[in-house]
Amino acid sequence: MPPNIHTFLFSPPENISPLTSRRVHLRRLYDVLHLSIQRGDVHRARRAWAILARCKEIDWRTSWMLAIALLDRSGRGTESNQTQIDYLRTMMLHRPEDRELILCELVHMYIMAGRHREALDELEFSLPSFPYHNNAVLHIYAGICSVLTSQPGSASEVDVQSIDSEMLDRAQIFFERAKSLDPENKVVDSLLGIVRTFLRGLL
Repeated sequence: MPPNIHTFLFSPPENISPLTSRRVHLRRLYDVLHLSIQRGDVHRARRAWAILARCKEIDWRTSWMLAIALLDRSGRGTESNQTQIDYLRTMMLHRPEDRELILCELVHMYIMAGRHREALDELEFSLPSFPYHNNAVLHIYAGICSVLTSQPGSASEVDVQSIDSEMLDRAQIFFERAKSLDPENKVVDSLLGIVRTFLRGLL
């Protein structure tokens, strides 16, 4: 069968060519994977991915974002979140070229799970070193985590006097660093304004 008669809907990250019979099946399976995701058929999508990830033609490490998306749709709540965190930690070792993106995703997972202190610890460990030091988004995350950590965990309404001013000082430093890296970022301006307002209220 001439290869030019095959029509595929999606392009995998790897160049699966020439189109042998096996590789045609892989391309079809890749289409099934993405169509299943779009249709919300998580079970079928995960089955397709489980097959593709075992094939020598597919480098599963390059598709870590796809794997995270499938884990996110597993519907297992806290258990799913921890699975995603563990997976991202593994990918930090396998994909050093993507470590900035992976760290951003990892911190996001911690924040979504309400684990702000752990997210901040992760950032404070990484930010002093290259390439993280010049990443404005990571500094914004660090500032946000500092603000969230500064608040009493059990209070339904935050009392300004109960806020940890040292954590707010650290948040301001992180936001100022982000501002220096991305001067046009209006979100940073807003966050800096909020932190400075809180700090004035603590004087």
